[in-house]
Amino acid sequence: MNVYLAEFIGVAMLIFFGCGVLAGNSLQTSGSHGAGNVAINIAWGCTVAMVIFCLGNISGAHINPAMTIMNAVMGNFEWSLVPGYILAQIAGGAFGGVLVYLQFIDHWEKTDDPHAKLTIFATAPAIRNNVANFFSEYIVTFGLAFCILGMGTNVFLEGLQPLATGCLIFLVGTSFGGVTGAALNPARDLGPRLAHFFLPIAGKGTSDFKYAWIPIVAPIMGATTSGLVHNALYKGIVDYRLFAMVGLTVVTFIAIKLASEDSKEAIKNKQALNQIA
Repeated sequence: MNVYLAEFIGVAMLIFFGCGVLAGNSLQTSGSHGAGNVAINIAWGCTVAMVIFCLGNISGAHINPAMTIMNAVMGNFEWSLVPGYILAQIAGGAFGGVLVYLQFIDHWEKTDDPHAKLTIFATAPAIRNNVANFFSEYIVTFGLAFCILGMGTNVFLEGLQPLATGCLIFLVGTSFGGVTGAALNPARDLGPRLAHFFLPIAGKGTSDFKYAWIPIVAPIMGATTSGLVHNALYKGIVDYRLFAMVGLTVVTFIAIKLASEDSKEAIKNKQALNQIA
């Protein structure tokens, strides 16, 4: 099987089952309505494990642009394959979103909450704060990537490592999913968000692309920095790549902080003008 097709199918599976459990939990007429956080994260963890079992020996089951870019920056993956992997992953995410929509075709109009419908497809922060939200996605993806790479330094019984990875996804989602939804994966967020935007979902509301850059940029930066730290600790490789990523991280946080302060000041000025008027 073509590696790009494998990545497309892998992310489509991830979204179909992962966002499927979100739909079952959120849509009021679903038989699994209110399943809860534990059930949701068990489903995501099991799905990741199943995808690795099915496709890991074909494409490596990256199923995540952040992991693909991380491996390329580390020197473990060919840069020439990166664009194709990323396009396949995002397309797979969108297709998975379409499948979720079709699976629950009779349920969308029975639920009146547009935000609940959006969070079936895309992630959203519990409290909107760009600095805090970016930090959450960055540091949690850093931890996820570091653990995955660390597991690769150990010897597992045959077939055990995908289960360990699934447990890691459950751990991360249960611990931190309540902050931003723990996207950890640009394709997991952007692909289904595009599906939400284009699909004729009854009463769906906005697709919130103003927030969408955070679950794209933060996981990529977090995973890439984690991979370079892994190289430093396990292989003794400390070079310009690590220093560049650390510098880029600092600059990015400063830029987000300054932009957030400017936005708050603009809102205050607008409110003051409205009060005068």
